[in-house]
Amino acid sequence: MAQSVKNSTPTWHRLAQPSDRLRAHWVRGDDRTHWVACGRTWDVVAVSPISLGLDVLVAMRVGPRRGYPVLADHLRDQLYVLVPPGTGRAAAGLPGVRVLSDGFQLLMPAGQHGSPVAHWVSPPRDNPPPLIRPDRLVHHLRALARDPQEAATP
Repeated sequence: MAQSVKNSTPTWHRLAQPSDRLRAHWVRGDDRTHWVACGRTWDVVAVSPISLGLDVLVAMRVGPRRGYPVLADHLRDQLYVLVPPGTGRAAAGLPGVRVLSDGFQLLMPAGQHGSPVAHWVSPPRDNPPPLIRPDRLVHHLRALARDPQEAATP
């Protein structure tokens, strides 16, 4: 009899939820954060609420294991998606979206754990890391703004 194979691929939504162990690191202050200038090696598309940004990544069928840099700010309920420099403006003006480019800074984890305001949902694995295509991100943000029921439907 064939055994079913359980899919162990992490989902964006699961990765964005801080574990009790991670929260304990944050309480102890075991890790640090630092400010990094936007607009040089990447722009940032900040999406509120986090769940909308996660739904967009799911709809795009972008896997978290690829190493796309994605951060969560759990206090502000914002997801930060890194896109190529100079391209973030494509998302400007969309509901729930802010664009950070030249002249802005983003708080990033200096280590593995970060903090509640700078938590790696998907840390970069390569240098340079793969970045989300802004045209696809914008397309799915618009689609989900029109019909929130499509959120997790690929």
